[in-house]
Amino acid sequence: MKLNPADDALAQSIRNSLGDDVLRPVAERYVEEPRRRFSGHVGLLALPRSAADVSTLVRLASDAAVPVVPYGGGTGLVGGQVMPDGPAPLLISLERMTAIRAVYPDENVLIAEAGAILADVQTAAESANRLLPLSLAAQGSCQIGGNLATNAGGVNVLRYGNARDLCLGLEAVLPSGDIWHGLSRLRKDNTGYDLRNLLIGAEGTLGIITAAALKLYPQPSSIGTAMVQVSSPEAAIALLALARDQVGEGVSAFELIHQQGLAFLSEVLPDVRQPFSTQPEWCVLIELGLPVGSDPSSKLAALYEAAENHDLVGEAVIAQNEAQRQDLWAVRENIPEANRLIGSVSSHDISIPISRIPEFIRRGADIVAGFGPFRINCFGHLGDGNLHYNVFPPIGANRSAFEAQRHHIKRAVHDLVHTFDGSVSAEHGVGRLKADDLERYGDPAKLTAMRAIKTALDPQGIMNPGAVLK
Repeated sequence: MKLNPADDALAQSIRNSLGDDVLRPVAERYVEEPRRRFSGHVGLLALPRSAADVSTLVRLASDAAVPVVPYGGGTGLVGGQVMPDGPAPLLISLERMTAIRAVYPDENVLIAEAGAILADVQTAAESANRLLPLSLAAQGSCQIGGNLATNAGGVNVLRYGNARDLCLGLEAVLPSGDIWHGLSRLRKDNTGYDLRNLLIGAEGTLGIITAAALKLYPQPSSIGTAMVQVSSPEAAIALLALARDQVGEGVSAFELIHQQGLAFLSEVLPDVRQPFSTQPEWCVLIELGLPVGSDPSSKLAALYEAAENHDLVGEAVIAQNEAQRQDLWAVRENIPEANRLIGSVSSHDISIPISRIPEFIRRGADIVAGFGPFRINCFGHLGDGNLHYNVFPPIGANRSAFEAQRHHIKRAVHDLVHTFDGSVSAEHGVGRLKADDLERYGDPAKLTAMRAIKTALDPQGIMNPGAVLK
């Protein structure tokens, strides 16, 4: 169906229905994404105050056949929040819908509106002596609605799962403008199709999430954190298996870090304290979260001793207090910022079966070397198989000089991922950046089913057109 741009007539309809306060001038941040791979355009920007406002906006857009782009914190890395082509859309930002509607500590449930900043939701859980384990680098600015729309991952997936696994129910506005009142706090509900899991990860193509009922967990009584040198990715995987054998589900995070990431920190973020005087080729960041009566330092020491007996580890630093723990995490959490400052030629958010990661890393290095003397920063969430495999220009060069090679490098890396039965989108989503990849690597039956669902729920195709499905 032909779509129309958001124009003065739609603006007047919105003002007549919701008042003058909902429409706002379009600032630059609404038309760019963090990596500056996409620049979008916006016909109208609306900041609703409630699900009812969102419903009205979507209904008016549907009546006028105007595309709608939902906007969260703007931190997405695959272009899902910007629309570069087609009629100028109505962009609906949830930033005014920030309320924590309720906290149920005895049920381990919190209900938050979609515009709530992830860090604020974490704080609300902490105030009730509970834990919201979703944790990622952008948590100071990303919004819970966007986290769910992209099925965000982060550092605690190993223990607690993705955003999908932390959600019990949703309130959402469907493409028709109808509000789905699905804010269930139930752990068991077998009443038909699971609309919650359909909307989570759909990136705003099937509706707009306006609130969520989120799972909380008891706060760990004690936390232990260590940075440990390992000789190879194989040794890191063996250390992970040993840690899980000894501590079980107490292993909250297990992050793989390559020397290149540490070198980037030295180059552009020298104030970040690094734990080792000589940067190792590989190291891992381990965090344990344990119940009352368990001593994480002694658990980490025992783990280190066992790993040393198996020749898996070299030097290690075990945090002795919260400040030291924060210093260790600062190393891991600042690597993405260092990457941004260096400027990648091509970035890849991928997942590989864990046992095949070492082979992938070796073969990937050979493939990238065939394109030139590029630097590779391979790091990420080893415990769940999610690698950030990013390719950078040689020292002294700028990424712009290699723009012509970017597509070819991306294609070669993603082809390799596919041969390893991996995924070219592990936690960042598909957006517009990887829509072609989904066509290339996606299962045909799955793509047919996805298109049928999209057509059934959004027959006009107004919801975030161009994202996920082309």
